Amino acid sequence: MSGALFVPLSLTPLLIGVLAAIACAIPGNFLVLRRQALIGDAISHVVLPGIVVAFLLTGRVETLPMLLGAAGAAVLAVILIEAVRRLGNIEPGAAMGVIFTAMFAGGVLLLEQSDTSSVHLDVEHALYGNLESLIWLDARGWVSLLDPEALAGLPPELLRIAATLLALCLLCWLFWRPLALSTFDEAFARTLGLPVGLIGLGLVIVSAGAAVAAFDAVGSIIVIAMFICPPAAARMMTNRLGHQVAWSVLFATLSAVLGFVFAGYGPLWLGFADAVSAAGMIATMSGIILVLAASFGPCRRRVGAPTA
Repeated sequence: MSGALFVPLSLTPLLIGVLAAIACAIPGNFLVLRRQALIGDAISHVVLPGIVVAFLLTGRVETLPMLLGAAGAAVLAVILIEAVRRLGNIEPGAAMGVIFTAMFAGGVLLLEQSDTSSVHLDVEHALYGNLESLIWLDARGWVSLLDPEALAGLPPELLRIAATLLALCLLCWLFWRPLALSTFDEAFARTLGLPVGLIGLGLVIVSAGAAVAAFDAVGSIIVIAMFICPPAAARMMTNRLGHQVAWSVLFATLSAVLGFVFAGYGPLWLGFADAVSAAGMIATMSGIILVLAASFGPCRRRVGAPTA
């Protein structure tokens, strides 16, 4: 594909997919190490009704209202889980499963009954995202990367996820040591005076921010897969936290690039007429990478947490 076609049609969706995958994978490392990987799954379910309600109240798809809506939905989910657990006298895992699925289903129903025709926000986009349609209409080839007028026409989703990833990397760098200490040895972190509960809450909030920023572009399928698969695969490659984060970024990038390419060209190579969902293929590639890491990774048989 020439630059005249690749830049306007494929470059921006590919970049958005890569940035979204990395943004979810970085906090996913700490969720996996804390044995809280399903929080990523939970976040992707809980944010949907919050995002829909935020859109219905504001009429716009913007990061701040969606983040506030997602935060409100998360608080509501915690209250409902505790209520179900206490009133029904059932174990917390069952209560979480009931509330998360019920809230996601409620979000789907809200989408179906709402007028979202003016924006890319419907049931299909909630699941599969909007990746293939995020093209750069003002681009005329590689020279457009140096053209201020063309750059002004970049999809807003690209700028949103890029800003989110930048902020996430900055926060991770600033709080690396307390986050690592509280992840590996919570009791020792408490003796040092670290606010362990606040650090854990901050990790969940950052993860929710990444999920919200990625949700509109890539949908819940990629968000769920990227929170878990790249970090889990990276855990099998090394016993050092810094190296694990680097491996997860590499695996997230590979999943996004290979998934995007195979979604567009894989069916054609196999003789089929139509392409498949980029979100579904990216999640599939992340699963394949996890299987390969579980089969051949040097640390797949080792027990214990990695070191900082």
